[in-house]
Amino acid sequence: MKIVKYREDYKMEWDSFVSNSKNGHFFFQRNYMEYHADRFCDFSLLFFNDRENLIAILPANREDDVVYSHQGLTFGGFLVNEKMKAETMLEIFGTLKDYLKNEGIHKLVYKCIPYIYHRLPSEEDLYALFYNNARLVRRDVSSTILLEGKVKYQLQRQRAIKKAIKNGLEFGRSDDFESYWAILEEILHTQHDTMPVHSLDEIKRLSSLFPDNIKLFVAKKNGKVLGGTLIFENEDIVHTQYLANSSEGKKTGALDFVIDSLISKVYKDKKYLDFGMSNEHKGKYLNLGLIAQKEGFGAGSVVYDFYELDIP
Repeated sequence: MKIVKYREDYKMEWDSFVSNSKNGHFFFQRNYMEYHADRFCDFSLLFFNDRENLIAILPANREDDVVYSHQGLTFGGFLVNEKMKAETMLEIFGTLKDYLKNEGIHKLVYKCIPYIYHRLPSEEDLYALFYNNARLVRRDVSSTILLEGKVKYQLQRQRAIKKAIKNGLEFGRSDDFESYWAILEEILHTQHDTMPVHSLDEIKRLSSLFPDNIKLFVAKKNGKVLGGTLIFENEDIVHTQYLANSSEGKKTGALDFVIDSLISKVYKDKKYLDFGMSNEHKGKYLNLGLIAQKEGFGAGSVVYDFYELDIP
């Protein structure tokens, strides 16, 4: 088995592998990963078997003597093809440990890809982590709706949707990122003293590169954006990357109206809608109000796991 560090002449092969992997996501494509290339020292790796066939890739970055499976992405361990076997993954981890040791790396921090993002069962890496005595060091909880069948809302959510309809709100896809980002930045600054991970320019550029995957949906009244969400759309699953509701939007049920429209109309034929995490402080703090709203739409918990593996 051979490991090759990613370089630009592997871009087509990398992107093709992502598209055909059994646990891929569009944000592993190089055009997405490299929007923040200036913030991370890329350490992505390609794994070839003895026949020179690419069998796995690992999006990653390096900080000093630690390699992360990539800090700039919500999740992302090994992406593998349909031929991957548990025994092969054990061989991959063994080869990886030797490679990292030779590179002066003393620790691997590994973010697993949650099963809801798997096109086919793909948890060979979880067994390999256990086999190699990796430590579970962080667990965030996300809220996910199974869209197959009838989704049951809590009464509070039903009332908010009716309020939005009564107030004449209009739902639709929008390219008015400026208005939406202004609402989002104000909310994050006043309520959490933070800013969106993506700047306005970054999200506009990414949405232009991935128009079929990155979409903004909003609720408006008289042409004014009141609330909405950015959607990251994958093959069988959609993810709400940013949820925002202006003060007027809260009074009129704007965000609930948008979520209901996505569930009952736009994405009713998808398998999952994933709201994302409701944690802070590396999973140790659970935002009860935030997760309650998500669970009010019938969502259940899916965990995002982080492991550490020492390289002796």
